Amino acid sequence: MPQLYIKICGLSTPESIAAAVDAGADAVGFVFAPGSPRTVDAELARTLGGTVPKSVETVGVFRNQPLAEVLDIAKRAAVSTVQLHGDEPIEDVRVLQAAGFKTLRAFSVDAFEALPAKERSLWDAERILIDAVEPGAGVTFDATNVLAEPPAGMWLLAGGLNPGNVAGLVNTLKPSGVDVSSGVESSRGIKDNGLIADFIRAARSAE
Repeated sequence: MPQLYIKICGLSTPESIAAAVDAGADAVGFVFAPGSPRTVDAELARTLGGTVPKSVETVGVFRNQPLAEVLDIAKRAAVSTVQLHGDEPIEDVRVLQAAGFKTLRAFSVDAFEALPAKERSLWDAERILIDAVEPGAGVTFDATNVLAEPPAGMWLLAGGLNPGNVAGLVNTLKPSGVDVSSGVESSRGIKDNGLIADFIRAARSAE
């Protein structure tokens, strides 16, 4: 089985970036979606991302923003990967890939379960993320239906993960990777470097 892919999201300081990289994260995420307490600007993300080894993905997270705006910010931030966390169609993913970005498409668990079989098959070859209905709220979800018919390709589990529950959920749901933000915070939007290391250690222990 391939090594579990671990993404630490919503980072905004050199210290939290270093904590994630040093602990062995595969990706670090910068939030560009408006309205989040974790939102950063492209210039800060570019500076922070410049300290990250090439082996670690830098991910820009967007939510229902115009594609031209996504491309502009992603280029200015110099991220390697764009994560779409709204209702974006697969055509937007194709445009981003053609522009040279890796991609991740996030679905709430409800939205993923509601996809007709034909539409779901369009995403089989893409990297996707399955999240709670309210992203960033630190709430887990009922994964019964996901277990019954899991995604066909690479998929990340998100939503309410923390150092205490990630190993058990990985062992039960068998995702390709995990994504955490609020679960490694001391308060909303403020990362705890110790929790970041604890989370990565716990996630790796499930493999």
